[in-house]
Amino acid sequence: MTDQQTDAQPDEVRFDIDDRGVASVVIDRPRVLNAVDRATHDRLNEIWAAIEADDRVRLVVVTGGGEKAFCVGADMSADAVDKTGLEYWAELDPNGFGGLSLRTTLDVPVIAKVNGYALGGGMEIVLGADVVVAADRAQFGLTEPRVGRLALDGGIHQLVRRIPYTQAMGLLVTGRKAPADELQRMGLVNEVVPAADLDAAVERWVEQVLACAPTSVRAVKQMVTRTAHLSAHEARAMRLPALMDALDSEDSAEGVAAFQQKRSPVWPGK
Repeated sequence: MTDQQTDAQPDEVRFDIDDRGVASVVIDRPRVLNAVDRATHDRLNEIWAAIEADDRVRLVVVTGGGEKAFCVGADMSADAVDKTGLEYWAELDPNGFGGLSLRTTLDVPVIAKVNGYALGGGMEIVLGADVVVAADRAQFGLTEPRVGRLALDGGIHQLVRRIPYTQAMGLLVTGRKAPADELQRMGLVNEVVPAADLDAAVERWVEQVLACAPTSVRAVKQMVTRTAHLSAHEARAMRLPALMDALDSEDSAEGVAAFQQKRSPVWPGK
């Protein structure tokens, strides 16, 4: 199934859902290294909202079109550069860059398929993902200070929470680009593979997610996203909707039955 496109330069964000429930989101603006302008940002927000409303979706793979870039952040040739820093700060999207970097309402896992440069807002999109698989040629960085800007859409605050402080600060105060293998050593990237093997590597991760009960995966994502500010004891006590659904789901019954019958489960997804 292919999603109906809107009038916001629809060919520049490709979105479809396959028959397994895997959604694909591609920022397809290779002529500007998949930089995001206002229309692209708005379209991405529409897509994330559509995914949240669609119970068929089990996970999302987000990537960039072409071979050079995942996303290099805001389109510096677009209208964003006409605003002052204060104006830009005042208009920040609560969901973060690309509608994803700070989003807390998306209850399915997101795999970032990083095929090239992930810089500025592109790095923030990576920080909004749950699993990161990168080509060995990929480079990452919150490069905003090098053009007198700041990574305000989650970059600064997320990075220091995801990797050790000195490693995060080493990236933040230099604005430098770091290769994929260095980010893997820091703990931000799950797997680095040759560019030719990127599709196959992502597919392995997809298959591993699909092997799990959809209700369990949704519960895990919701529990992690919505309890990050709590202690482990406080978090365990939260009766979140996806958790309660998973505990009393057909998936739960099917998982036990399949184990007892020594067969692969066929998940009802509810």
